[in-house]
Amino acid sequence: MTRLLAAALALIGLTACAPPSPTASAGKLVVAGYGGSYQEAFEQAVLPGFEKECGCQVTYIAGSSTDTVAKLKAQKDAPQIDVALIDDGPQAQAAAAGLLAGLDPAAVTRLAKVEKVARLPGDVGVGFAMTATGLAYNSKWYADNGLPAPRKLSDLADPKLKGKVVLPSISNTYGVGALMLAAREGDGTVESGFAGIKKVAANAFTFDTTADVSNYFLQGQAVASVWGGSRVETLADKNFPIKFAYPEEGAIPLLATANVVKGAPHPDLAQKFVNALLEPAIQQKLAAEGYDGPTVTDATLDAALAARVVGPEQAAGMTPLDWKDVNGNRAAWTDRWTKEVEQ
Repeated sequence: MTRLLAAALALIGLTACAPPSPTASAGKLVVAGYGGSYQEAFEQAVLPGFEKECGCQVTYIAGSSTDTVAKLKAQKDAPQIDVALIDDGPQAQAAAAGLLAGLDPAAVTRLAKVEKVARLPGDVGVGFAMTATGLAYNSKWYADNGLPAPRKLSDLADPKLKGKVVLPSISNTYGVGALMLAAREGDGTVESGFAGIKKVAANAFTFDTTADVSNYFLQGQAVASVWGGSRVETLADKNFPIKFAYPEEGAIPLLATANVVKGAPHPDLAQKFVNALLEPAIQQKLAAEGYDGPTVTDATLDAALAARVVGPEQAAGMTPLDWKDVNGNRAAWTDRWTKEVEQ
């Protein structure tokens, strides 16, 4: 991953950032974002190139989206983070709490190339990578057991899958997605969502809180789940027979967003960093390494790679969640989920 991303930075050259100013040189940009492969990519490839072009130092703080938002809330009166990389659900909470600044179109010039689905209200942040929440399944197990590939969430309620489904907890974004998929398959109400998810939950042997169910599949404990397309493709690269299915009721887009923190110590550098993430070369390499679909219109992928990421056609068929509504009801839904679903 890191070698390819480094090459991407070499391709974009000075477009990633304006020449360093004395103020920028004296600063230390702090970026809070995802751990794991994202942290590796940013620390070893993206950040060194940005530092070289901007004459600044960048510190990367790894953590989940909810952890990062918690930090922003704790630091609201004296922010210590410049850029926050967080999922779209927690991002909506942070924006509503006034923790994020609007993007400056004069600095983030790449905004004009961003797909509609990745543009956020008031351009407070922007989606820089996109995947889909849908259905993951072990294709070999399905074939060996005479089951057709799942095409809707209720397919995971098949009696043959008893004890072989891992469902995400509602504490993570995939869990919210599972509830909303059930609602969409029903009459669109939360009531129908709970009714549908409880039927699938009867087949679940556990409810995952980490958002990474790889080991459950690898160890043979799970043969189906509600999961993200990019994570499915990453596991498939290990020669594991896993496939991703876009549900008939419509997959849910999941955006990784880049945000300038309100009151950030180095706002100008923060804006330039966000712009760098939207450069075509970086977008293309993120797709190649992590199977995150580009969010800009001018990033081109070869046919084989394009078939494994969310593209314009898939994006057009997805309906984003109303995160204002979701976040406003999430505490109540979580309480109900605990009592009725994870019994």
